[in-house]
Amino acid sequence: MNAETLNFTVFCIGSVADYLKMDASDIYHKLSDSNIISDYIVPCYDTLHTFSKEYIVEDLVELMHRRGVLTA
Repeated sequence: MNAETLNFTVFCIGSVADYLKMDASDIYHKLSDSNIISDYIVPCYDTLHTFSKEYIVEDLVELMHRRGVLTA
């Protein structure tokens, strides 16, 4: 993972944590354990980083719900 992708991944984790009002380390573990970081954020960086923060957060939260990482 290069520096740009790493920075974007950290941005995603922090943004989702802020949106859900959760601790960033908890979000990191949820995204990592469900392979969202390795299967979605990193491989799709070239496309994802062009979208707005709101779109990225909503997209990731929706994916977390679909993968059963978030309930409710």
